[in-house]
Amino acid sequence: MQLLHLIENDPWLSPYGSAINGRYRYYLAKEKELTNNGQQTLSEFASGYLYFGLHKTDKGWIFREWAPNATAIYLIGDFNNWQKSESYRMNRLEHGNWEIVLEEGMISHGHLFKLLMEWQGGSGERIPAWIRRVVQDEQTKVFSAQVWNPDKPYIFKNKKFNPCVSPLLIYECHIGMSTNEEKVGSYNEFRIHILPRVKRDGYNAIQIMAIQEHPYYGSFGYHVSSFFAASSRFGTPDELKQLIDEAHAMGIAVIMDIVHSHAVKNEIEGLGRFDGSYSQYFYSGARREHPAWGSLCFDYGKNEVLHFLLSNCKFWLDEYRFDGFRFDGVTSMLYYSHGLEESFSNYGDYYNGHQDGDAIAYLTLANQLIHEVNPSAITIAEEVSGMPGLAAEIKDGGYGFDYRMAMNIPDYWIKTIKEKKDEDWRPSAIWWETTNRRADEKTISYAESHDQALVGDKTIIFRLIDADMYWHMMKDDHNYRVERGIALHKMIRLVTASTINGGYLNFMGNEFGHPEWIDFPREGNGWSHKYARRQWDLVDNPNLKYLYLGDFDRRMLELIKSVKDFQSTPVQKVWDNDADQILAYMRKELLFVFNFSPNRSYTHYGFLVPPGEYEVRLNTDANCFGGFGLSDDSIHHFTLPDPLYKHEKKEWLKLYIPARSGMALCKIK
Repeated sequence: MQLLHLIENDPWLSPYGSAINGRYRYYLAKEKELTNNGQQTLSEFASGYLYFGLHKTDKGWIFREWAPNATAIYLIGDFNNWQKSESYRMNRLEHGNWEIVLEEGMISHGHLFKLLMEWQGGSGERIPAWIRRVVQDEQTKVFSAQVWNPDKPYIFKNKKFNPCVSPLLIYECHIGMSTNEEKVGSYNEFRIHILPRVKRDGYNAIQIMAIQEHPYYGSFGYHVSSFFAASSRFGTPDELKQLIDEAHAMGIAVIMDIVHSHAVKNEIEGLGRFDGSYSQYFYSGARREHPAWGSLCFDYGKNEVLHFLLSNCKFWLDEYRFDGFRFDGVTSMLYYSHGLEESFSNYGDYYNGHQDGDAIAYLTLANQLIHEVNPSAITIAEEVSGMPGLAAEIKDGGYGFDYRMAMNIPDYWIKTIKEKKDEDWRPSAIWWETTNRRADEKTISYAESHDQALVGDKTIIFRLIDADMYWHMMKDDHNYRVERGIALHKMIRLVTASTINGGYLNFMGNEFGHPEWIDFPREGNGWSHKYARRQWDLVDNPNLKYLYLGDFDRRMLELIKSVKDFQSTPVQKVWDNDADQILAYMRKELLFVFNFSPNRSYTHYGFLVPPGEYEVRLNTDANCFGGFGLSDDSIHHFTLPDPLYKHEKKEWLKLYIPARSGMALCKIK
């Protein structure tokens, strides 16, 4: 049996070598099958969007669709008064494919249309599966496909963009809620108003949610209906392309939050019963519907489904020049149980026969394809179970993701804030949670993402300060709860960001402590946009304390970027003491020191560190960040020799460490 590097790197995986090798061999066999024994590349296989869907030709248009269960398909639209007619009837080809050639003038840019799908015993209107533009009528709320062929399509100016991601600093965002106004924001508004903020704040990537078209705005984009259509509620395809192009001009990578773990149940708008059958794209029987999400589960064992999903990956890279993907719901894909009611308490839980080999093969193929199309592409797995090898290389027996989300970290912070008194915060636990990861897999660390801001949950700042945010955020207002919350908000972010081994993520607005939750317009709130927006005026107001948090976040990222390949430098613990609530560690020349005690400051607290001169580069307690300014950060600190540690080349650094503060010092000599 071949001993893959994944197993060599972790001997505890040895008992499960046959399962890991079996998974790897299954992926190789599937790749061989899809590429016709290597006669074509995986990228050539995943080019379905160039064949299916609507395409302009020299003489008019050609439209193709895959619908094996259909008996007849008609195009109906405003060009034929939405009536079935023979001149718009599609012709059946081989393998369940359908085609129609339309002469110039039969359809044109802006026309709305659908498919009238007929099958044995029934019929129904459908949105084409491969269509690239879907719009919703403002009055009737009905969705239709739209012919999109503007006279002057957007042409990318930045032809070659190579993301600078050392480390990867992600600004997670949602176009619709990125505006200050109580409405749905647009691609253009984001490009004009938000991109410059992202650049100024020091992030080098944006991760955009809800791009693929979805019927219900409040689903946060996770119940996708049209996988090849960029959501029209934010603007046009050309406006999205311009957004991406200008982000690239600023040196910002653009990552798409892609949803291939499930699909919306809708039949008219989505793929639920596209050609009249229930199992065209999805499993039949008990596996068809996701038990927790009320959505449909793709049948990854069907080559046609693999063709659809892999082509979807390549499409967004090719057509829109996205720089990669954050794959949502990976845990749900990996296991027949979708990870529900599973403990994942030992390695045996990952190799107990409950794993979906077809889904695992798809994810591995997707990563291979994405990096074949763009070797610089970024792929991130949103996965909660801890499956070994997700972010390991495929040739080593991994799944091929570049990063995995460190989902344990936000869970830890929430649990700590909710359940522990400040006096019980343990630096040893903080160190464990922020640095506990597989040595051969890079992670994206984060204190909170959009998940922690949704209704039913709370952001870190709202948990810490709550209703006092409404009354005591003026700079000249001194309130203990606010001051505690601001201090811990900075400390939590600094310890999370400074211990990364891959990248760091922040959700839009959380960097400055955006108040309240996210609640999309729905019947229960009178279809209000009040909580589905970002209040940028708060951080822009020089009289409010939100400015302190925004400035600190910017300076924190500057510090991280000041060290070349910061994420790859060793994280070396210097000291932790749960009784004192002190934590200290080094990364290259930077020394990070935290005092989590709410009421005990320490003078001449000593650490054994490399000898030399140290200066303070960042202090959470500085006045400019809303702290008390108890330390004089202009003072340089010099180590003191100790004969006992001479052979270790370490000396004592004695510091004053105020209560509830964190600082970063740099060894300059």
